[in-house]
Amino acid sequence: MTTYETKFGSLDYYEKGGIEVIDDDPKHYAFSNVFEVANASAPWEKVAVGKNMEYVLEVIRAEGTSEWRTCAHDEFPLVLDGEVTIELVKLDIPLVAADKHGSVSLGGEPIGKAMGRIVLRRGHQALLPANAAYRMSADTASVVLLQTIHGDDTIERWAEICLS
Repeated sequence: MTTYETKFGSLDYYEKGGIEVIDDDPKHYAFSNVFEVANASAPWEKVAVGKNMEYVLEVIRAEGTSEWRTCAHDEFPLVLDGEVTIELVKLDIPLVAADKHGSVSLGGEPIGKAMGRIVLRRGHQALLPANAAYRMSADTASVVLLQTIHGDDTIERWAEICLS
């Protein structure tokens, strides 16, 4: 019987990923290591590592404090390494059109009622509700995988991060 070992990566330790193709062409697949992508990213860059039509998974290197952002649709951050605090504010009025995809920078402080804060550690996921403002912070370099819709701030580096 074959045995398998689960290995959890981090920014400090990860192995270069790969794929095992079974009776198929490797060109049909894209593979990247989220920790490798985060290591090569500037803080708060939103680098796409997975895409399905308009939906994307973005890797974010969380380090320091982000700008305030808002979004017309829900987003879901999952912390893969470290600890990230998210502050939430229910905006008095929505600041983005309902059909706008991806999050946008507020360019300043949000106007609305504080909703509280969430502290996420490795393996924790949260909901960032539509039309709320949020700001993330991390005391040490951390990794967030954000499920969202492709927006203006989504960075695509497929040629750099994918194996061929």
